[in-house]
Amino acid sequence: MRILGINAVFHDPAAALVIDGRTVAAAEEERFSRRKHGKRPVPFSAWEMPELSAAWCLKQAGLTPADLDAVAYSFDPDLAAPADSLGLNDPWDHLRQEYARRAPSFLAEALPGLDPSIVRFVPHHMAHAASAGIAGPHRDTAVLVLDGRGESASHLSGRYHGDQLEVLAAQRLPHSLGLVYEELTEHLGFLRSSDEYKVMALASYGKPRFLPELRQWVHSDGKGGFAAHGVEWAALAPARRPGTDWTQDHADLAASAQAVLEETLLDLTRWLHAEAGGRELTMAGGVALNCVANSRIAAEGPYERVWVQPAAGDAGTALGAALHLAAAHDESPRPMPGADLGRGWSDEEIEALLKDAAVPYERPADIAEEVAEALAADGIVAWFQGRSEYGPRALGHRSLLAHPGRAENLDRLNRVKGREEFRPVAPMVAERRAAEIFDGPVPSPYMLFVHDVAREWRDRIPAVVHVDGTARIQTVDPGSEPLVARMLDAFERRTGLPVVVNTSLNTAGRPMVDSPRDALECFGSSPVDLLAIGPFAVRRGKAFA
Repeated sequence: MRILGINAVFHDPAAALVIDGRTVAAAEEERFSRRKHGKRPVPFSAWEMPELSAAWCLKQAGLTPADLDAVAYSFDPDLAAPADSLGLNDPWDHLRQEYARRAPSFLAEALPGLDPSIVRFVPHHMAHAASAGIAGPHRDTAVLVLDGRGESASHLSGRYHGDQLEVLAAQRLPHSLGLVYEELTEHLGFLRSSDEYKVMALASYGKPRFLPELRQWVHSDGKGGFAAHGVEWAALAPARRPGTDWTQDHADLAASAQAVLEETLLDLTRWLHAEAGGRELTMAGGVALNCVANSRIAAEGPYERVWVQPAAGDAGTALGAALHLAAAHDESPRPMPGADLGRGWSDEEIEALLKDAAVPYERPADIAEEVAEALAADGIVAWFQGRSEYGPRALGHRSLLAHPGRAENLDRLNRVKGREEFRPVAPMVAERRAAEIFDGPVPSPYMLFVHDVAREWRDRIPAVVHVDGTARIQTVDPGSEPLVARMLDAFERRTGLPVVVNTSLNTAGRPMVDSPRDALECFGSSPVDLLAIGPFAVRRGKAFA
């Protein structure tokens, strides 16, 4: 079967294509439209389809919309309830539900030739669950889904038996760990449903002194569910206006919310293990992008192995919905091959674009060696290689790279990207060396856990060490990422360090670079020393001489 998965109803619209159980392509609409997160998660935008990413997925496989056997839409309006009956203050939510019901006709208009009768609604949390339990490497695994909201719930706990999901618990709205964290994000002056990762970073600067009060509102119920609603944030710390400086009260509030989230997640995983057993846990939903909480689950929870979907947010439901439908039709879907499921360009296509842009470039004997040389000389490198990543993490395909041994490179990169000064950058490290430098789950190819940095290494790689002594690492396996591994080896030969700074190739408020044109625009507007684009090198000195 040829199944197109679609996420559209809330935020991070995306498309994915699964053919005969095999994941062929997956991409987020923001990478094409250049609108961060694709759209805002308001009811008035629920009609918008990821038409650009969907059209690309089909083109990647040489298909037309008429060739599809099914379309899996990751929301089932028949499971939704009126917002006021769910305790939500969302007077226009009925419009979101109506737009979801009309999704088949919207999709047929966006993809001419598509038969609207082949569109199938997949429950939102079932799509999240499949993106972890089916797309992940483990079979017969427990699965935990937590996000802001689905149709009428905010959570699912269950277990996969092969490709079939047994649901063991679900938390009905308005209780939602994701919505509570979103409320805090807004209270702290950041953009709700967008900047939650900033709250996680800010938490490292605080102490959880508001934790006892927060436990009144947020806690597990001992039955596989939880309470998480009605937090009186202003009673704990004043709201921060966007653009103003944060205070210690704000950092302490972030630390307290992070702590109560981690406590609740640990309780949920222990309950799930008691009910379902097993050694593996897979996770999805926007809350699963909280890598600090993931690390506590891995370290203190009952499971031997924890795997998190790299596109754990709503974008991942496009893939999950398609895999869920494939499993329902006995397609025996296979695990996703990696996160590099987006667009890619041939060397010839890249060179043609460089010539059209009249940009001076060269083709060194080995781009990996050339980049290692630039990094060793303390240059900042824009790294554009292979197919783009599915999900919010730069994993060695659309990255900004720098020397980890110079502490000032953290501030330098945050200035390049226009980010807040408290935001950390991440290390990529050769998988064979990771365990001697970082204490935490290894391998960690998708940058979804934080690791304690060994004390003897903290002074050697200060740029990637967060204020609390941790780092969110990406381990690099030469079997799956040979070019990145070769660059790391070349850098280690020059510096003695098997680690390179890796952050996403974008600037603040912009989606990650996706196309060669995006890469040239980012290079032209940022103080980056070298653009490594395919096998070609573009140098700032020559390009702007």
